[in-house]
Amino acid sequence: MTESRTESSEWLIYRGAGEPHDGMDRLPPPPPWRDFASRETAGPGADGSQNRRLGAHRHLAELHRPGAEELEMINAALYLRRPLLVTGSPGAGKSTLAHSVAYELGLGNVLKWSVVSRSTLQDGLYHYDAIARLQDVQIAAQGGFGSAPGSPGAVEGIGSYIRLGPLGTALLPSDAPRVLLIDELDKSDIDLPNDLLNVLEEGEFAIPELERVADRLPDGEAEVLTADGAKVRVRDGRVRCRAFPFVVLTSNGERDFPAPLMRRCIHLELGRPDHKRLATFVRAHLGDEAARRGDDLITHFLERSRSELLATDQLLNAIYLTDAAAPTSRDRLADLLIQRLDRPR
Repeated sequence: MTESRTESSEWLIYRGAGEPHDGMDRLPPPPPWRDFASRETAGPGADGSQNRRLGAHRHLAELHRPGAEELEMINAALYLRRPLLVTGSPGAGKSTLAHSVAYELGLGNVLKWSVVSRSTLQDGLYHYDAIARLQDVQIAAQGGFGSAPGSPGAVEGIGSYIRLGPLGTALLPSDAPRVLLIDELDKSDIDLPNDLLNVLEEGEFAIPELERVADRLPDGEAEVLTADGAKVRVRDGRVRCRAFPFVVLTSNGERDFPAPLMRRCIHLELGRPDHKRLATFVRAHLGDEAARRGDDLITHFLERSRSELLATDQLLNAIYLTDAAAPTSRDRLADLLIQRLDRPR
């Protein structure tokens, strides 16, 4: 507990008084999941957001013990090399599952594809920047370098304008599978679930821009960028996996998926977490003391979640802020942060 509990206004950094002050000096460290300073320590090709998430979920992987059904479905997907479709309410731990598996099995950073209504299959596979290449060709031609090997105008330079997406990167040939999180698939356009079928079934895809010029490339190979910033060589314009990736597709249940997709997936439905699981979730992110002090908020959160749509992210926010800022208006602030997601507008 901090001394700021004595005055409800003492925890406020911004006071709305219209006068400059040194309040920023009192701002405590950010929550672990919002610590962007981790970008500075990210390794080659790593993503700072991945480091933050992995750091948070490393503790969760150590503390969390999934139920028997959850374990069986995860292992079924691993054994059968099938995608795992995980459904459940917001904050039930759907995306955490992918990070926990990656951490425990030593499969590296999770590749994440956050799906939106405009997402297409190509977004997940690769992007070819034809406009940038055309501009570079024109600039190079003006300087007389358009035909130099490896220049933008040369066939050898085409790979510089291709970057694999998360799905495309996950399908690169490797001895161990990558972990791919396709997050919130239910937010996609109606065609995307069907468009995924062939790629997820065959474990390969073509890059037509490379296929057309493969016979003019050295050994038929072009060097391209991956979603996590590495450079790899693609042969004959095709990407073929050797180890099928561990693919986790998540859905908040906002829509039904076509039968062909359901047939190709292992389906896991995550129920509403109980008190023990929520307490473990809080301990993993904020520590034992914060979980102990926030036990009443966990209980209140569970009571409300029986009739309201809530997300565990809201619970984390409430426990962190009421613990770090320690305002006297603790319950009122917690209620402001934990607002039902399904309330009428």
